[in-house]
Amino acid sequence: MKIMVINPNTSESMTEHIRKEANKIKRFDTELTVICPSKGPETIESAYDEAHAIPPTLELVKKANQEGYDAVILACFSDPGLEAAKEISKIPVVGIEESTLHVAAMLGARFSIMTPRETRIPMRTEHVHIRGLGHFLASVRSLDLSVAETDRYPEKTKQRVFEVAQKAVEEDGAEVIILGCAGMAGYAPELEAKLNIKVLDPTAVALKIAEAMVDLGLTHSKRAMFAFPPEKVFK
Repeated sequence: MKIMVINPNTSESMTEHIRKEANKIKRFDTELTVICPSKGPETIESAYDEAHAIPPTLELVKKANQEGYDAVILACFSDPGLEAAKEISKIPVVGIEESTLHVAAMLGARFSIMTPRETRIPMRTEHVHIRGLGHFLASVRSLDLSVAETDRYPEKTKQRVFEVAQKAVEEDGAEVIILGCAGMAGYAPELEAKLNIKVLDPTAVALKIAEAMVDLGLTHSKRAMFAFPPEKVFK
């Protein structure tokens, strides 16, 4: 099967990081293309960044459909443009945030999200409630790092996650920890061993869900919510 993994920001470093980690865990018969737009924000750390990232990301979703891919993964924990991507796509589009929140709710009674910046805590909380999973949320805690730092400084980031996640477990009752940024791809196994608690890498979760959806022949219902949009001219 062919899967396109889209990093919606323009960071080549983060795209290569995601490519490296995804290729470690993909199935032997899965062909991955890991790509980022040529235009847009270098990192996504606000609703403003998301808004600018969505149009070029949607163009890549169209490209995946045109070139015979079997699934698309949006490798940003904000899932920018996810609903629009599902509308325009005949193949499954898997957001790393949406998929991981649902998996976390299957693995424990309470989960906590590690988000790079404190200003993103309200948005993360809102997304959990939109998915109907509010009663599973123990907390959203900030690492006080930039998205770029989570990619650039893995050891510093892992140490910070360890410290913050310990507090989430001890003070918030978290049973599952979610690494809330694609810049932390591949960090989960080491952290899970140190914390002795389940730690989810959303990029890995989304990849395995995408593979399973292709195997099962599943894609989005076109009955209403994700129906193809009416054709029109954009000026």
